[in-house]
Amino acid sequence: MSGPQFSPLSHYVEYPSEQMKKRSAEFYADIKRRRTVRNFSERAVPKEVIENCLKAAGTAPNGANRQPWHFVVVSNRKVKQRIRQAAEKEEEAFYSGRAPDEWLEALQPLGTDAHKPFLETAPVLIVIFAQSHAVAPDGRKIKNYYVQESVGIATGLLITAIHHAGLVSLTHTPSPMGFLNELLNRPQNERPYLILVVGYPAQDAKVPVIEKKSLAEIATFIK
Repeated sequence: MSGPQFSPLSHYVEYPSEQMKKRSAEFYADIKRRRTVRNFSERAVPKEVIENCLKAAGTAPNGANRQPWHFVVVSNRKVKQRIRQAAEKEEEAFYSGRAPDEWLEALQPLGTDAHKPFLETAPVLIVIFAQSHAVAPDGRKIKNYYVQESVGIATGLLITAIHHAGLVSLTHTPSPMGFLNELLNRPQNERPYLILVVGYPAQDAKVPVIEKKSLAEIATFIK
């Protein structure tokens, strides 16, 4: 077994302190505009935009560089319809008895229910799968590491890239999601992580009035 190989860190760019502050402030000003949207236009999204966003997600740090993710991009109307039907079946069970009252109370300010028309209306669904292990050409299982963390980081980058491109998104996690393996013909070593709904907002789109926690509430600085 050969040892690790390294190359110079040639793409790093250092910015002066004031420019760093400006860039970080500008990024915050832009990303805080991001909102989860449930009202989508049917307007088509350029394929190249989605491809670039997926390539950005693929740069995410991950355990042992296993890159334990797979993204299935669905724009076919019939497939989206089948996903909606299967998801709403699980959501009906969730809202009609599976979910504890405390959970339903937490969701109440968001105005959500079992009906998920955005799964059919939005032009693109990106179904994200987490790979518990890889499969070698000879059929051997190759263990992946820190799968949940790795896929979560990649998903965050994907959501940020989609916002940066000028689109909106929604994370949707019907439970259970095993139906996605069958509908999308994915292997058993992959587990559905979430459905990312992507597109342009509808002209009459509205979002809940919510507040984000302050910096003091989410961070501690130890000097």
